[in-house]
Amino acid sequence: MAAADRREQLLDVTKAIVAGDGFHAVSIERVAREAGITRPVVYGHFGDKDGMLEALIDRETVRSITQLEDVLEYDLGEGDAVETLLASLRGYLEAVHTDPDTWRLVLMPQEGAPTSLHERIAAGRAAVVAQLASNMAPGFGPGQESPDPQLTAHMLSAVSDEGARLLLTDPDRYSIDRILTHARWLLEQLDS
Repeated sequence: MAAADRREQLLDVTKAIVAGDGFHAVSIERVAREAGITRPVVYGHFGDKDGMLEALIDRETVRSITQLEDVLEYDLGEGDAVETLLASLRGYLEAVHTDPDTWRLVLMPQEGAPTSLHERIAAGRAAVVAQLASNMAPGFGPGQESPDPQLTAHMLSAVSDEGARLLLTDPDRYSIDRILTHARWLLEQLDS
């Protein structure tokens, strides 16, 4: 296996362990065993357990931010602001649905998560809120500008994140369509 492919495999194994049993369950021995290799191979890629967890956090941070950038690049000044926001929310929820283990790390970090994960989550949220605040500047159109785009962005982000958490914890009860239907109702109340 090529080194880059092996590294990805080891990060996938680490992610699966974290998702199933938490950060405390991760060890070089367990990752090696579940990957079907020896410990020196794991050490060769990451140096130690902390290096392996940092690499996982780096990779998953990039994945989540990239997925959000793909759905938050909308200009609310063009077209129907409600429909644009709903399209962004749909994209976000679909990313969460498609890659739940990544989003559980971001939205519901488990006890024992490295400090760097919390720091990266905070930095990522700040970047998303800043982009959303920029997008919210025109509000819902002329005469409907937000008096505080940054606060509006924080509130919309909180609602979106809670919808994503509900989707992660109880997808049968809180489907993407149910969350979007309620989000439409809420946004239409703001737009009126």
